[in-house]
Amino acid sequence: MKQPVNVSIDGSLQNGSGKGKSPGTGSGSGSAVNRPKPPGRTKHLLTLVIILLLLWASAKQTDASFSELFEGLPNMLDLLREMFPPRWSYFDNIVQGMLETIRMALIGTTIGAIIAIPVSIICAGNLMPSRWIYYPARFVLNLIRTVPDLLLAALFVAVFGLGPIPGILALAVFSVGLIAKLTYETLETIDQGPLEAMTAVGMNRIQLIVYGVVPQLAAQFTSYVLYAFEINVRAAAILGLVGAGGIGLYYEATLGFLEYDKTSVIILFTLVIVLIIDYVSTKLREKLL
Repeated sequence: MKQPVNVSIDGSLQNGSGKGKSPGTGSGSGSAVNRPKPPGRTKHLLTLVIILLLLWASAKQTDASFSELFEGLPNMLDLLREMFPPRWSYFDNIVQGMLETIRMALIGTTIGAIIAIPVSIICAGNLMPSRWIYYPARFVLNLIRTVPDLLLAALFVAVFGLGPIPGILALAVFSVGLIAKLTYETLETIDQGPLEAMTAVGMNRIQLIVYGVVPQLAAQFTSYVLYAFEINVRAAAILGLVGAGGIGLYYEATLGFLEYDKTSVIILFTLVIVLIIDYVSTKLREKLL
């Protein structure tokens, strides 16, 4: 007759006679489990040496040195002295330029977000049946993100002329690359259970996206759009340097005439606007997520 086996508080096995043995120490068990050893001091030291060598090689190739930095500090201090105190009387001249910058960022972000919706769906591997579709789409998306927004603005200025239209188009293209990238990566992590259930009852692909994908993605997508809008406000502030409208035109004018006290007014005004937009966007994202 078999004796009953009890489990003690410490996890050891006991038979009816009270004699126990720890788990994994029976006759049929193997040797003790080998736990991975933490990385030794030599590995940390070697990693530090490699990082320092990479930094040294990069500084050597770019002709960067601390001596040049220290030699340039007096010039930086002279520039700061010329920027302060700001010429606050110039504030009235830049209000319209800042409003145009915000409008450019708003329109460019909206256009980019609308275009990013189908682009992100095409790039998502779990929604597209063939890799011959989403791999080329991802390549085009990477190509879009490779081109800087300032270069895009310069190209659109050459095509459409001076004004806010080239800036809006540049911000729209930049927004497509940013929002679509973040969105399709989120699409590939959504819960597949609702999609499989909808497929089982005969829903088509459009119905799957509307009823299965959109509810899971709406909050994150809105957060990405707000994030892109924050970046575009900052980017739109310098697009005027290539003639794409906005507050950047005033940057170019004041810097060109060495009126650094006026430039400091533009910088401070832009800082306040960016902080307000960042605060509002953060609160909205907290509500959504």
